[in-house]
Amino acid sequence: MPKIDTSKILILSTHGFEQSELEFPRDQLRAKGATVHVATLDGKAIKGWEGDDWGREADADLKIADAKVEDYDALVLPGGQINPDLLRVDKDTLLLIRAFADAGKIIAAVCHAPWLLVEAGLAQGREMTSFHSIRTDVENAGAQWVDQSVAISNGIITSRNPDDLKDFVAKIVEEVEEGKHPRDIAA
Repeated sequence: MPKIDTSKILILSTHGFEQSELEFPRDQLRAKGATVHVATLDGKAIKGWEGDDWGREADADLKIADAKVEDYDALVLPGGQINPDLLRVDKDTLLLIRAFADAGKIIAAVCHAPWLLVEAGLAQGREMTSFHSIRTDVENAGAQWVDQSVAISNGIITSRNPDDLKDFVAKIVEEVEEGKHPRDIAA
């Protein structure tokens, strides 16, 4: 079982990510010793969304299309309205998310990012949470939606909003240290 201080974690994101939902997990996981990379659509820095306007940039380490599932122990998907909506129509993003699922690796999605899990066919039969405005989308994809800070279903972690980020990161650490989670993928 990997320890968090020897693990490698990949964050997938693009412009319009919720500022805290990328920065808090990235910084907290790095503070715990994990190697954390950020992959973006073009491999370049991306701009966050904070409050009612654009926020700070986050540096990128690589392009999503160049990321290899075997290089990482876990995948983190920050939310925001813009970011997951753009990513859920990107073929490389969806293929990578499915590859993480196929490999039994930890996948963690917060706020609106469960849209990506829905699009990747990973919601069916799972207990999940999300930002309340996409509850119907999550339920229509076959998940049992719950209103709690973190939901976990066989290594797939979901969380509601920035207020839940401490619980979200704690669950990522716990699940990474448990190791792989073999799972079935919904059709």
